Amino acid sequence: METSLNDGVDLPLLIHRGGVLFDIEGNTPQEIYKIISEKIEKPQDVTAEQIYSALCAREQVLSTAVGNGIALPHARASIIKSDEEQKICVVYLKNPIDMQAPDEREVYVMFVLLTHNSQVHLKVLTELAGLFRNLRFRKALEAHAGEAELLSLIRELDK
Repeated sequence: METSLNDGVDLPLLIHRGGVLFDIEGNTPQEIYKIISEKIEKPQDVTAEQIYSALCAREQVLSTAVGNGIALPHARASIIKSDEEQKICVVYLKNPIDMQAPDEREVYVMFVLLTHNSQVHLKVLTELAGLFRNLRFRKALEAHAGEAELLSLIRELDK
């Protein structure tokens, strides 16, 4: 597992692997997950349908919207087989959608988590939660910051 100086996960590396998608269209999480599952770079043994099904199955249990216009779609069980295949894909939506967020804000950005095991998953969630509490980071998301800007900001805030 990749670690950073604070013994967490290497968020910049995971986001670099997953990339940033802009202007993804859809009116429901399911429509958006369909597009994401086809656009995201997949490990050789994982199909777009597997990713789509896993994201939709998790969303049916409980909304992955966490507030401030952010959602954290992820699979309930890992579909990724190794540490090297783990990634976070940042997805900016063309139009915000209602995902029953706790603060009732519509979601405009998703951090799609594809992790290898629950330990890494929980560390990623913890680190992302810390970033989401940071006003500068949220402003960067609202401005639809690209990969380079996000990674630079994360590294700066990690110091």
